[in-house]
Amino acid sequence: MNTVHVVTGAGPVGSTVALQLADAGHQVRLLTRSGSGPVHPLIDRRQVDVSRPEALAEAFDGAVAVHHCIHGSAYDARVWRAELPRAEAAVLDAAGRVGAVVVFPESLYSYGPVDGPLTEDLPRTATTGKLGVRTELLAQREASATATVSVAASDFYGPAVRNAHAGERLVPTVLAGRTMRVLGSLDQPHAFTYVPDLAAAMIEAAARPELWNSFLHAPTAAPITQRRLVELVAEAGGVAVPRMSAIPPWVLRASGVVSREMRELAETAYMFSDPFVLDSSASEQRLGLSPTPVEAGLGATVAWWRAEQATGGASAA
Repeated sequence: MNTVHVVTGAGPVGSTVALQLADAGHQVRLLTRSGSGPVHPLIDRRQVDVSRPEALAEAFDGAVAVHHCIHGSAYDARVWRAELPRAEAAVLDAAGRVGAVVVFPESLYSYGPVDGPLTEDLPRTATTGKLGVRTELLAQREASATATVSVAASDFYGPAVRNAHAGERLVPTVLAGRTMRVLGSLDQPHAFTYVPDLAAAMIEAAARPELWNSFLHAPTAAPITQRRLVELVAEAGGVAVPRMSAIPPWVLRASGVVSREMRELAETAYMFSDPFVLDSSASEQRLGLSPTPVEAGLGATVAWWRAEQATGGASAA
């Protein structure tokens, strides 16, 4: 059935959700402050600041679902707390007035450090920094009368993913044969979520009322080490495996004494210095979806970066 969906934000998640919906024949209103986003006959790109309640009524009219994919303007707890709750409150209120479910891509931050695999039944009660902001956002959603679904993912990779550990820091570096320096450890297992799998899970959750008002894990393949990730990117690109080294978390913490940016990065370094395993099996069963094999996902990712480099859209190193 052709329905109207609203997508807020045109980053890798919002753009992928919008394109998957449009390719399936749905009408999409893509809301960004700049009016940017992917071009498709069924995507109506609109210049809208979603943190302003008065701007949302017309944009949300007739929508069956809102996929709220904006992120903070900086990777900083103070910025997140200043920007994100206010925008989410406006979206929840406007969506509730038209009877639309709101689907959120979510991080794993609210779990905090955990010994063992992350499963949906674990408490999400982290209180400090950016981790605490995510906990507060989940509480705001739970308190809202509007139906919501939060679909949590681990670190992103995939086409259009730039600002991520497995994005522009990694793929162009490996393809250029330069030394790859990873955060944390080269040899601890770490879960990486393929963004098209997250988008597919969000769309499926929106279409299934029995999944509303729940917290799900995006289908995510078995964890791999960062060393193996680099090797697989090199294999997908047909290049030699580059030299590798790791930046230990204490370096970030030491730098954080004088740099707030480093301090914010150090806050989540535990995800890369220790095993970080996401178990999505229960949510996969509920959604009826499976993760893309890492080799296939990285093949598509490398192909996207190569196309970007060919058109001057990405650095060659």
